[in-house]
Amino acid sequence: MDQKLTLPGRLGDPDLLLTADLRLDPRIRQALLATPDIPEGQQFPGIDANSSYEDCLTHCARMEALQMQMFPDEVAVPAGIMRSAESIRGVDGNEILLHVHRPIGTSNDLPCLVDFHGGGMVMLSTTFPPFVRWRDSLAAAGTVVIGVEFRNAGGLLGNHAFPAGLNDCCAAARWVHTQKQFLGISTLVLSGASGGSNLALATTLRAKQEGWLNEIDGVYAMCPYISGAYASKPAQLLSLHENNGYVINLDESAGLAKLYTPDESDAMNPLAWPYYAKSSALEGLPPHFISVNELDPLRDEGIAYYRNLLSAGVPAICRTIPGSTHGSDVMFRDLAPDTYMESERSVVGFVKSLSAND
Repeated sequence: MDQKLTLPGRLGDPDLLLTADLRLDPRIRQALLATPDIPEGQQFPGIDANSSYEDCLTHCARMEALQMQMFPDEVAVPAGIMRSAESIRGVDGNEILLHVHRPIGTSNDLPCLVDFHGGGMVMLSTTFPPFVRWRDSLAAAGTVVIGVEFRNAGGLLGNHAFPAGLNDCCAAARWVHTQKQFLGISTLVLSGASGGSNLALATTLRAKQEGWLNEIDGVYAMCPYISGAYASKPAQLLSLHENNGYVINLDESAGLAKLYTPDESDAMNPLAWPYYAKSSALEGLPPHFISVNELDPLRDEGIAYYRNLLSAGVPAICRTIPGSTHGSDVMFRDLAPDTYMESERSVVGFVKSLSAND
């Protein structure tokens, strides 16, 4: 019997809603249907690549405020976890606050994750409750996790365009390396989700350029936001077309990207958008793990980076999480606890494998 083949997502139906996509985890579908106030694909309409810088700033602040309202409560410190803070000085003379999470009752030689939070490099902070909870979870699994309060290109921690946030992330990584004995850590892995992945990958690229790559033992990048090509939507990145409007609206992303790189000469700068890193820039990098979400517009840029790493001879692993949307495996612990726990196991397993091989 002949069966009609249908392309996935909006490749097959340009008007398909996320909640009608049969690939979606039904638990996420149920939650989305229970909160119908925000139309799918137009979560925060109003900006695109042609919007003014000022309009993009205003829009970014509105987005940040709305997301903070969705997660208004502070996260209580779990049993067995200790939180502390360190303040360091950045290369631009600014203060950088580091949030340290570690398991109680341990001393030295724990693997360490230096974590850069999501928010497209333009919004949110280390204190955003889902980010705090994620660092606590990784610490409870036997790692030291250090969240970096880098400068954003918009929102409450803005307005600091590229390379301000990257400068802060590099300074934090280098400080952690110099303080390994004080912190009781053995290895240093950079991690992040979405915009945080951009910064983790870019910090590693810059470390190679500047000659301190030996200070980084590995990189774990989740749902990388790394192309900046959200206005042009190149055909080779099919997920930009397949999943556009699924949590992330690409016209809006193009406007927000303008805040991070307002200078058009940075549009293909691999330190701003690591997707454009050439093989010569990737050769010799430490092991990488790339994790992507099936129903994410950004899925294919993460996979492309993974393939480029392999081509450059870099030890790399990639996984795709079926049924998931952008960052949902980390954001929705209560909604899909098994998916959350599997992502935690994946990160911790990767980090501990590097420590074992040290």
